Amino acid sequence: MTLDARIPEGPLAAKWEQHKFNVKLVNPANKRKYDIIVVGTGLAGASAAATLAELGYNVKAFCYQDSARRAHSIAAQGGINAAKNYQNDGDSVYRLFYDTIKGGDYRAREANVYRLAQVSVNIIDQCVAQGVPFAREYGGLLANRSFGGAQVSRTFYARGQTGQQLLLGAYSALNRQIAYGKVKMYPRTEMLDLVMVDGKARGIITRHLITGKIERHSAHAVILATGGYGNVFYLSTNAMGSNTTAIWRAHKKGAYFANPCFTQIHPTCIPVSGEYQSKLTLMSESLRNDGRVWVPKAVGDKRAPQDISEEERDYFLERKYPSFGNLVPRDVASRNAKQACDEGRGVGSTGLAVYLDFADAIQRDGLDKVSQKYGNLFDMYAKITGENPYESPMRIYPAVHYTMGGLWVDYNLMTSIPGLYATGECNFSDHGANRLGASALMQGLADGYFVIPYTIGDYLAQMKTEKVPTDHPAFNQAEQEVVSRVNRFLNTKGTKTVDQYHKELGLLMWDYCGMARNAEGLRFAKQKISELKADFWQNVRVLGANEELNMTLEKAGRVADFIELGELMVDDALHRNESCGGHFREEYQTPENEALRDDENFAYVAAWEYTGDNQPENLHKEALNFENVKLTQRSYK
Repeated sequence: MTLDARIPEGPLAAKWEQHKFNVKLVNPANKRKYDIIVVGTGLAGASAAATLAELGYNVKAFCYQDSARRAHSIAAQGGINAAKNYQNDGDSVYRLFYDTIKGGDYRAREANVYRLAQVSVNIIDQCVAQGVPFAREYGGLLANRSFGGAQVSRTFYARGQTGQQLLLGAYSALNRQIAYGKVKMYPRTEMLDLVMVDGKARGIITRHLITGKIERHSAHAVILATGGYGNVFYLSTNAMGSNTTAIWRAHKKGAYFANPCFTQIHPTCIPVSGEYQSKLTLMSESLRNDGRVWVPKAVGDKRAPQDISEEERDYFLERKYPSFGNLVPRDVASRNAKQACDEGRGVGSTGLAVYLDFADAIQRDGLDKVSQKYGNLFDMYAKITGENPYESPMRIYPAVHYTMGGLWVDYNLMTSIPGLYATGECNFSDHGANRLGASALMQGLADGYFVIPYTIGDYLAQMKTEKVPTDHPAFNQAEQEVVSRVNRFLNTKGTKTVDQYHKELGLLMWDYCGMARNAEGLRFAKQKISELKADFWQNVRVLGANEELNMTLEKAGRVADFIELGELMVDDALHRNESCGGHFREEYQTPENEALRDDENFAYVAAWEYTGDNQPENLHKEALNFENVKLTQRSYK
């Protein structure tokens, strides 16, 4: 079953401008007659809510945090890409497009990626106008630094707090509209189901996390901007509350889920230190501009790094990839770090770490200059590990960071459900099988500020302004399903905690569907996850009641959805008999241990349709046609 992405006709560089002219418009007087729900208020959600309200629409915005400022977007440290070419080093819209397509291992849609590169330049202008304090160089222009997968400097940054500063800009724009009365904000409120009327998305069912109150909300269209599902692995760099519930509920109502097995492992994270940990901490990829990655050449060398001479060190990324060195893409750096540790050359007490060394940068530029660029990151590392990274190398190891999979969307960012849109990390559209660093912030803001305001109007202009009342039978049924599910959690008087199930699922996913996968392991994982799901519904124990703050009840709903998603991720990884980007099947690799794609058989988006509990999902395919880039095996050597 082939999917139509509704990509506009015409030359690649002209598609978006021509499409903006061709979409239907809602006139300003009519915009105030339409209600739009935005779920999630990180960069993608806050920018969308603010922009749509500025246009005149009535917006309801929901977040499960106590404030939009606590969205996971604040965790992005290193920067945001844009093709401004301030460095005069040869950057352009086309080069950003090409690097992103290549970085995604040729598993992304050309038209979407080119549009992303085009609007990247507008994002920077908008954020500067909002007061985002980007770093500047001596002449007053915004400064740039390099990130993995590129040979130009195109990453704009605000020290190591880029995500936080960008979110503050979007948050201020959102608050402006809240003050004007065009956005009604619902904090501490979690979406638990999607409401469909006549085959269209027309509302959501929510639970207030303090009071437990189940509420109904109606609208003409629904936008999901709920982030990624990396916490399916339990340990990840994501915020503890990050979950898949909103998009999984939508999936079970008919929205296709695309490329779920495409998950990104970030190479620059603080290693696991014990079973007590509930999350991992990211050290920004920007550190690889000046930090050098190495391990001892000898197996089992446990000497202090200062005692290991230059001749006894293996700067393996510089050795293997001389053109890009330490700035190879994340999937390449992660697999090579894992390989070094698997060979017995890992460092630290667990042997599951490599060094990220700044001695050369400090000697070359001075400690003050390094501190000016990375000081807050160094401080964070010191507080977590108790080690001084100015005096000895950081220890890093790959960890789950970002999910390239998500709800399938067409060129307009609409899912397979009419009226339901997905923006930012919760859709699949722009990163293929691997996300280049500093691209997530770019996509979230591009979708929210510059894409969805045009494309949602095309849909709304074709529908009537009449509202669906919240006592409609579809709302009654959806609320009844939510209440029934909540009661089932509370009435299952088992003996095991929600966290026990989450940890067990996460370990299965990491061991068998993580940095490397194979058919045998994936089949084993599928069986074990199926058994885990059955046991969960028999033996989970959720204490407390619904009519109160009940974090265990929150977790139970999220983990139940993670378990079902884990099954689909394994199915997706098993069906894709190739290696590409973050999806590395051990059976499919080159003699040099690089990913071996199969473009003849797998150059498509795998979009899965839910068909019922314990039923195999239907696979729909969107063919990826590459008319502007040549399909080649990726090389960063």
